Amino acid sequence: MDNAMFPRDRAPQGHVEIYQQVPEPQPPHRQDADAYWTDKIAEVMRDQFGIKPKVNTYSYRTPYPPAYDLVPLPNRYKVPDFTKFSGQDDTSTMEHVNRFIIQCGEAANRDELRVHLFSSFLLGSAFTWFISLPPNSVITWADLEKQFHKYIFSGVHQKKITDLERLRQRNDESVKSFVQRLRDVKNKCYSLVLDDRQLANLAFQGLLPHIKDKYASQEFESLCHLV
Repeated sequence: MDNAMFPRDRAPQGHVEIYQQVPEPQPPHRQDADAYWTDKIAEVMRDQFGIKPKVNTYSYRTPYPPAYDLVPLPNRYKVPDFTKFSGQDDTSTMEHVNRFIIQCGEAANRDELRVHLFSSFLLGSAFTWFISLPPNSVITWADLEKQFHKYIFSGVHQKKITDLERLRQRNDESVKSFVQRLRDVKNKCYSLVLDDRQLANLAFQGLLPHIKDKYASQEFESLCHLV
């Protein structure tokens, strides 16, 4: 018999118990799985034992976009044992960077892989500099190379024109060896622009007196003319 107040098709919802199965939350994909389970464990510790886990106040972020770490290496590629750069030797950064690119091999064809592998090439204070760069401050290989040179040549590693002017040929040193030593110093004058004639003149001024006297009447267009 129908209730006059509540027709069959108008029965109040409160009189009907509805059981709806709430799905168990599923962990997200692999890249977020660690964070998911860390949060779940922290929740259990807080609710069941009243323990508040310590918060990690430092989280390292790469200076390049995180997606670069997901770029696949070439097929059957083996990361090389790079010649390390610490900034403590006399080799120019230009030579080190070129050596790094050569050692990268096929991986050097992509900017993302060059940037990703660069930290494997650094040691000591140079590595500390790299991990201290702000997040997303490096987008292209050109960005990284520019910042690298700026870091190295912002301090004692940079040579100036006064370093070239002070160079003098040693008594037991050939002209060829002296010129090569001058070239090496010039390679560390990253921001100094000299033409061939100016560089040759600097080299001439550093020659031993008796050699300078011998060639005093000549003009040298480049270092090649000296040797």
